[in-house]
Amino acid sequence: MLSREEAIKIFTDSGALMEGHFLLTSGRHSNQYMQCAQVLQYPAYTEKLAQDIAEKFAGDGIELVIGPAMGGIIVSYEVSRQLGVPGIFAERKDGKMEIRRGFTIKPGQKVLVVEDVVTTGGSVREVMDAVREAGGKVAGVAVLVDRSNGQVDFGVKQAAVLTMDIQSWESADCPLCAEGKSEAYKPGSRG
Repeated sequence: MLSREEAIKIFTDSGALMEGHFLLTSGRHSNQYMQCAQVLQYPAYTEKLAQDIAEKFAGDGIELVIGPAMGGIIVSYEVSRQLGVPGIFAERKDGKMEIRRGFTIKPGQKVLVVEDVVTTGGSVREVMDAVREAGGKVAGVAVLVDRSNGQVDFGVKQAAVLTMDIQSWESADCPLCAEGKSEAYKPGSRG
């Protein structure tokens, strides 16, 4: 298993953990931002991070790994490869997360839901619902980065490679804005 220091080094060296003045999807401001797409472009880093997850679920009888599109696709693939089971993804259709493209989940199949970054857990919960609607059993949730600092509870076994408390503020309360040295930048995938 990776130590916290090893994980932070991987995220920092890959450019995934950034320092600055950021506008989050929620509208809040932060002095740190986690862009996991940056780390996932490096197969060696992706392999190490996914290995950490796979080790944590190795004895749980996982039969399938699923992640939400987009952030969970690469994570699902690599974790499933390391566990020796199929890996699929769910995607949004008409605002709802669905299992499509001919992917199937067998009734009672033990499924691990994975994601790159969790802040509120909304996408993960939607995938969990899709798994259950298909008849699968959510055996666990694993993420590369838990930005909630362990506050999000999915009601199943869960694990994160890195748990962080990334500070954020309402724009009116942002100390970086008060300093007036920079404007908030939105590096995310939704903006």
